[in-house]
Formats: sequence, C-alpha cells, structure tokens
Amino acid sequence: MFYEREGRLFFSRRGETVCIYAQGRDALRVRATMNASFEAEDWALAGVPQTAAQITISKEAATIRNGAIELTVSRFGQMRFYNNGRLVLEEYYRMFDYDTPHTPSVHVVAREYRPIPGGEYAFCQRFESADEKLFGMGQYQQPQLNLKGCTLELAQRNSQVSVPFLLSSRGYGFLWNNPAIGRATFAANVTEWRAESIRQADYWITVGETPRAIVQNYTQAVGRAPVFPQNAMGLWQCKLRYRTQEEVLAVAREYHRRGIPLDVIVIDFFHWTRQGDWKFDPQYWPDPAAMVRELKSYGTRCMVSVWPTVDKKSENYAEMTERGLLVRTERGSQCFDFLGDSYIYDATNPEARAYLWEKCRKNYYESGIDMFWLDEAEPEYAKYDFDNFRYHIGTDLRTGNLYPVCHARAFYEGQRAAGQTDICNLIRSAWVGSQKYGAVLWSGDIYGNFVSLRDQLAGGLNVGIAGIPWWTTDIGGFFVDVTDPGYRELLVRWFEFAVFCPVLRMHGDKGPSDIPPLDRREWGGGFCHTGLPNELWSFGEETYRVLKRYTQLRCDLRPYLTEVMREASETGAPVMRPMFFEFPEDALCWSVDDAYMFGSKYLVAPVLQAGAVQREVYLPAGSWRDLHSGEVLTGGRRIVAPAPLEVIPVYERL
Repeated sequence: MFYEREGRLFFSRRGETVCIYAQGRDALRVRATMNASFEAEDWALAGVPQTAAQITISKEAATIRNGAIELTVSRFGQMRFYNNGRLVLEEYYRMFDYDTPHTPSVHVVAREYRPIPGGEYAFCQRFESADEKLFGMGQYQQPQLNLKGCTLELAQRNSQVSVPFLLSSRGYGFLWNNPAIGRATFAANVTEWRAESIRQADYWITVGETPRAIVQNYTQAVGRAPVFPQNAMGLWQCKLRYRTQEEVLAVAREYHRRGIPLDVIVIDFFHWTRQGDWKFDPQYWPDPAAMVRELKSYGTRCMVSVWPTVDKKSENYAEMTERGLLVRTERGSQCFDFLGDSYIYDATNPEARAYLWEKCRKNYYESGIDMFWLDEAEPEYAKYDFDNFRYHIGTDLRTGNLYPVCHARAFYEGQRAAGQTDICNLIRSAWVGSQKYGAVLWSGDIYGNFVSLRDQLAGGLNVGIAGIPWWTTDIGGFFVDVTDPGYRELLVRWFEFAVFCPVLRMHGDKGPSDIPPLDRREWGGGFCHTGLPNELWSFGEETYRVLKRYTQLRCDLRPYLTEVMREASETGAPVMRPMFFEFPEDALCWSVDDAYMFGSKYLVAPVLQAGAVQREVYLPAGSWRDLHSGEVLTGGRRIVAPAPLEVIPVYERL
C-alpha cells in the first residue's frame, strides 16, 4: 500500500495512486490519479525543484516531513497536515466500520472522482472545516475579506479573477494547483474544492508561523513580480476613449501646462481598424512615433489597448485560422460579438503568442509604445459556456484559468527579447504566476457607487495575499453617470483610496454621453462611441483642488513606494496588506476588513460610505502619527477619526 520511490511517498488504494513529495520551503505537494500513471503537468509549480524529505512507512500509516510541515496518511488514505506538530488541516473522511466504535453512519470519501466520457474526471477534494479565517483566492466582487463561509467560482470573468491560493489563520497556505473550471466552498461543515475536468488532482501546501512567512514560501515557489518601474508610480490618465492623436496630445499638454506630473496616458479600444488588425487607424493616428516623442518630452509613457479578439473581417483572420492560432468552439461559430463577429487568439499556443507579439512589435513597439493594456484577458466570451471552447493545451473546462497567464507572458517575453527592462502592462485577469510577467491587474468594468468601492477594497487585499502585488481600479468606477448629485463625493473618496493603492489610475466610461461619432464607416477608429472627459479638472474646481493635492501626495510618496515595491519583488509581500499581515499577534487585526496597511508604514482607513465625515479606526499597539494633522496617537485602541471630504484617515507607524 505505502512505498517510497525517488524521495517521494506513494500509496495506492482502490485504483487510486497518490504521490506526495517535498517541493519548496516547509511545503509538500500532493498529486492523485485514477489513471495508470501521472502526467507531466506542473501548472503554477513549473520549474520548482523537489527538495529532500523524511519519509517513514509502517503497515498502518506513513509520514513525510519537510522542515516545519509534516503529513501523515492512514491505512484508509486519509491525510492530515501539521505545522511543527500542530494539526492545521485534515481531509474530510467518513466511513462506517463495524470494528470501530463511534464511526459515522454516512460514507463520504475525501477524494471523489466522477468519470467523464473520454478519460478525464470531475473531481472533488474535501477537508474538514475548522475554526479559522481564510484569505486570498484572487478578486471577487463581494465585500467579504474573510472568505470563511463563502463559495467561489474557480473561473475567470470580467471583474472576477480566480487565483486559487488560500491563507489560513491556522498557519498554512494552500494552493489548488489546477487551472480547471470549478468551485471552492469554505462552509461551516466542510471545505470542498471541485474541478469540472481533470486528469489528476494536484495541490500544494506550506506552513509558517506568520502570514508573511507563508506568503514568502508561496511566492518563492510560484514566482514574484519584477521590480516596479519608477516611471509608472505616479498618475495614469485614461478614459473611454481618446479617439485621435490630437486628443491624447491635448490632454498631455494640459497636464504639463498645469504642472501636474503624468506618468502614463492610455489609448483605449478601437484606435485600430478592425479587431485583430492590431494597428492604429491612420486616419486618426497619422504619426504615432511623433506622438510618443512629444509625450516622452513631458515625462509621460504611452500605453495602448490590445484585445485578444479577431474579427472575421480582420486582415489577419484567414492566416490565423489556417495556422490554428484561434480558440476553437465545440459548437457555434463565434466567441465574441462586440462590434463584430469575432474569434479569440489562443494564448496557450506558443506560436499564437509569437504571432500576436510580432504584430504589436511592428505596429506599436517600433513607434516607441512600450506599455500594453491587455483587455478582455479572461478571455471574455459572448457567453461563459466553458464547455464550448478548446485551447491548444486542452479543453477550457480543464485548462481555462491559465489563459490570462499565457496572454501576459506573450508580451513580457516579447518585450524582454526586445531589450526592455521597465515592463509594466495592464491586464484584466490573472491566475497563479501572472505576477512574474510584469502584469498590473485591474478590477475590471465595475459600477461607480460606494457598494462597488467597498468590494474593491476586499478584492485588492485578497488578490495581494494570492501573490499579485500590482493592482488597481477604475477610479470612480467604470459605468458612471456623472450627473448624479453624489458622484463627485464618490470620485474624491475613490481617488483618496487609490493614492494608497499600487497603481493610481483614472479611467471609466463617464456618461451620459451623446458625443457624435467621428464618422459612420462602421469600422475603424471613428465610429465607436466615447465617454465624457475624465481628467482631474473635468469635475469642477472644488473637486480638482482635492484631486491635485492628492496627486502631489502620491508624488511625495514615490521614494517610499519604491521601497515597498522592491520588497514585493524580493519577498512577495503585498503592497496593500490586511492588518493581520503586519500585526499577526493582534487578534483584533484578523477581523479588521475596512482598513489596511500600505506597506509596513501607513495604516489607511478609506471612507466607504456616502455622506460620512468621520469613521472608527482601530490602531494596533504602538505610536501613530496622523498624516494630516501631525497628531501622535497611542495605539491598542479604537478611535473616531475625523474625515471631511478632503481627508482620508491615514496614520504613520512610528
């Protein structure tokens, strides 16, 4: 039943084979299959070497240990995980046994396989529920920071980002190393991980005495972000959408005239001719190289939107179809139906990645554009029928969550090959390891209201715990009616929060808008709609004064942010940190879900309710300086912080 081979512990029972081995610091990897052998799929753990382990085998049980983590397996195949002798996680296993008293009446196994025609399995992995708090898992549009009690879809959608790494208050981190579409449930009676289609189960677990140690172990295994470029730490200006070269230059000139540093300006969708042409419409963008040269003279980088969609009328569609570079459908003839009947390029295919980069290199990069906005990167389908799509590496059901990682990789590797070092691209989706490819995740096309703002706080903190430190939002929300009497208050509160986020970025479809199109061709850069102005000065003089002041504060924070970004690159520590990350010994900090640490120095308490002019803030033990008043406060208590519209409560740790 139990045996050791090449430093790995194996056990077999009732047709299932389980393989357990040490991989990474204080970590173990578990793989299980009903097939004759294991497949060479490492997913997020590719390139991570096996480490030495201590294995002990007896007739009734087996044990494997790597540093602080130890796993025991019973003769029935039930696994338990320990952190320095303390039980932190165990499989959910119910089996009636006449010879053993007090056994349960129901029969439920920890690992359940349901065969699918064709040889794959739907799979469920069960663990015992425990008294714990759970964090990470990526970004979901919900206010819950603590995920205990939540059910989460393991699938990518616009504004939903599945990054299946979980950090527990019991002292372990758990990676579901499987890009299959599925579901995770953290209920009071059981924890379940489900995959719609697998060939083998695969997960990885590490332990640590602090959240910092757990995240460090995890990111050491799956990869860390590069050092964030200095020339992207300030304000990013974007809107729906700058339609012409002159519109972009006019905005950049006005920022320069007003003396407001602008690090990045963004050119959004349909600056192109057709989806899948990946080039400027020359009628409205006659000289991109000259545009970029002028922008650089102001200290401003230029970013362009790149969609993965390929219109059937695109100049590249026929070739990409012939070469098999597009996502295939099992039924129906299209993947995406926004302003054209379109397919989606297959980012999981190395040949397709090289093809897309070469188009963008020639049509953008050679003009000096060195930042790319990888929109629609889930990818977005007309309908999220995950059983309808097939990639180069397998079905969407089995491999779909990997798509955004591959898409980010296409540009990162292309830019690196071209000699670029300050790589920083914006993307709308991610999975485990996306951070390695210079990707700034943003929270998608969200509504502009205080409920949404509250959701973004939870999403940003959890995605950081999941290993992705570069994150941002559409300030003020994407779908917005600026005539709403309360919108300016929302915009100011959101901007104040965004100053203390990894990336400060203005964007949104500011409406209502009846701006007429530039032409009626039904293709090219002129026919598509645009939103109202979205620059700092677009919302009235009073709002402008506040936004300008906070933009300057962001500039003043640049040396500090440089240190925090370097720490993220070196250790995996998130830029935005739940309170427990810095104060794990303080039990109250594990329950704070409306404030956070910006790096290790600043406690940020954003105002998340309309009309609020004060809010309660918990200050951990120590001394804290109010960033606005300069008052020094003693921690270990709750305070009521003044928060007029122009003030976000922020406290410097002394």
